[in-house]
Amino acid sequence: MSFGKILSRLKEKKPYQPGQADYPSTAPSRLNWEIGLRYVRSHAGPPASRASLRPSAQKDTDVMHRHSLTLLLTIAGLITLSLPSRAADWDQFRGPNATGVSADSKNLPVNFSTTENVVWKKTLGTGIACPIISGGRCIETAVTGKKGQEQFVVSAFDALTGKDLWKTSFPAGKLPEITWPNQHASCTPCSDGERVYVHFSTIGLLCLDAGNGKHLWTHKTPMPFYLLGWGAANSPILHEDKLFFCLDDDLDSYLVALDKYSGKQKWLTKRPEMLGGYSVPVVVTSGKQTDIVMAGSGKLKGYNPETGKVRWNCNSLLRTIMTTPAVVGDKIYVSVQSYGDTARTLKFALLQWRDTNQDKKLDKTELGKAFWKKFDKGDANKDGFLVGDEIDDAFQAKTNRVGGGNIIQMIRGGGTGDVTKTHMEWNLDTKAPSNIASPLVVNDQVFVVKEGGISAAFSAADGKTQWPRRRIRNLGHYYASPVYGDGKIYVTGENGFIVVLQQGSKLKFLAKNDIGESCVATPAIAENRIYVRTINTLYCFANKSAEQKNRK
Repeated sequence: MSFGKILSRLKEKKPYQPGQADYPSTAPSRLNWEIGLRYVRSHAGPPASRASLRPSAQKDTDVMHRHSLTLLLTIAGLITLSLPSRAADWDQFRGPNATGVSADSKNLPVNFSTTENVVWKKTLGTGIACPIISGGRCIETAVTGKKGQEQFVVSAFDALTGKDLWKTSFPAGKLPEITWPNQHASCTPCSDGERVYVHFSTIGLLCLDAGNGKHLWTHKTPMPFYLLGWGAANSPILHEDKLFFCLDDDLDSYLVALDKYSGKQKWLTKRPEMLGGYSVPVVVTSGKQTDIVMAGSGKLKGYNPETGKVRWNCNSLLRTIMTTPAVVGDKIYVSVQSYGDTARTLKFALLQWRDTNQDKKLDKTELGKAFWKKFDKGDANKDGFLVGDEIDDAFQAKTNRVGGGNIIQMIRGGGTGDVTKTHMEWNLDTKAPSNIASPLVVNDQVFVVKEGGISAAFSAADGKTQWPRRRIRNLGHYYASPVYGDGKIYVTGENGFIVVLQQGSKLKFLAKNDIGESCVATPAIAENRIYVRTINTLYCFANKSAEQKNRK
């Protein structure tokens, strides 16, 4: 961002403080911002005092201001040129707008392991939150302590050196039972460089000072409940001056917007048609319209970020949504897989997982007290059991009774009302998608990977197959989403192996790297490095030989 552009931005309205959404993420741009901020503050006197100047004095003052601005521009330009370039931050789940793409990273490592190209590593508590990089800090979360005495921990490290910067702990309270691979520290933080935001299911949304870890505010959120016992793993995002957080569970789904400075609620919109899911909000701008877009059971919805009202919906998704859409311009790419076929609604899954005595019906003891109100709603004949369609009636809206399947879609953002027929550009019924790993869209390619290490690629423009389902030389589970940087795709397996592919229209294998420990979190790419979080350890990997050459 140039000094002139920043100065124009500052003059549009009162100068923003560092840390707001459009505060620059790179060191040279931050310098320009600070210079511009000081210039505006020093020359934006009260209107009355400026109006009282004689015309000649006003003219002399304006000339002096122009000379001052010219000098500032020259100094800023010289200093900016002398600073090393710095890659953009990776400041939320999957980086910029959850795309998984680092557009400006260079010289990323191909080969790395616990003994090769390691810049630094840190032992954490347990967790699967993805690392984020913001303002030169690498931020992570974990759970530590003995059972019954657990602490939620948020830690910050120098992103380049790994130096400990701060650590802040919170009593976790009574933790619910959850299923593998989830962990209680599963929410990925987000940051604007000045503040860090994170969600823990037993506490709510927390805001910390990014510089020292000081706790600034808490916004309590209801404890989520999941029919299949998955546990919470929902991550917040920032857009302009608001923090957005969506929690789709099986009890009371909602999307909320908070003032990012005070934590005060701006609005809350219920999502009663949604079942438990883990999609993260994304920001989509189409023309002059900007929406907060959420994927959920059966529907993709666009919300007005100022009011929380639903602007549009695309009725084309499946029952259980765990992946996050990828956004390129105003194009929204959705890749989802939900077990079963289109006719197999929620009742089939619940009878499989919750019917402990296998009598093909559910009673209250098999569901848990949190769901008793919904149980009573579905129990039409009041016999104390949910049978057949009563199960779906209890937990799914009749207007959104969707099943399973496999789809990849591209939908144009914007519009109003039902845009299913007007904004869906293409739709594939293919067995390629994962139920958890989100799609990667880069260089006109939609790349997906799923269970068993099966990958596929499609044209982002029209959905045509670039390569069919092909294995990437690493079997097992894939919970982390693929990420891209420096022409490479990094694909992380739960078994601790990270496969590196050359991005392109043909599948090209580069390396298979052993990290030595289970890995569920999606890596981060920033500072020309890749940050990998295993269940217990945080690694920073770099192309050491390239870094040494650059230092010479």
